[in-house]
Amino acid sequence: MRRSELYALLLAAALAATGCGAKNVVRAAPPSVITPPPQEETPPVPEPPAPPPAETKTEEPAPEAPPLEPLPPAPAKRPPPRPRPVQAEPADPTPPKPAPPQISPQLSPRDLETAKSNTTSNITAAEKNLQAAVGKQLNAAQKDLVEKINGFLGQAHEAIVADDWVRAKNLAEKARILSDELVKSL
Repeated sequence: MRRSELYALLLAAALAATGCGAKNVVRAAPPSVITPPPQEETPPVPEPPAPPPAETKTEEPAPEAPPLEPLPPAPAKRPPPRPRPVQAEPADPTPPKPAPPQISPQLSPRDLETAKSNTTSNITAAEKNLQAAVGKQLNAAQKDLVEKINGFLGQAHEAIVADDWVRAKNLAEKARILSDELVKSL
């Protein structure tokens, strides 16, 4: 046990020597003050002598100066740039241009009836397939299909309003094909 006491005593002595418990206070040196060098005294400057008093005489008018010669003409300067004409807005604004006409093939009456019936049957089938998905838990791919089908159906209805039955038939067919894929994935 003596060794452990010796070690504890040495440790305590080492801590006391390093000043572990005491605070080290650092004090700054006082600021150095530099005094300005003494100024050399200069002798006072004597005032200049006062001018002699002026005699008051009646001054005669000075003889007339000869007429001045005209100055030579100044070198020609470039004229300032002309302002660009500002295009005034017309007082009568023109109406906006109408949308360009849709170019669609001319259908015979028989082809037109066929396009109308195909379009309506495809729209009906796509909407029926969408109804089958209502209330079911859809994954991300199925939700994406539903959005695309609704987009195609909306465009098909717009084409019908614009009386573009060829485009309406194509969009309705795309919606029906995608809706068939949706039903298969359910």
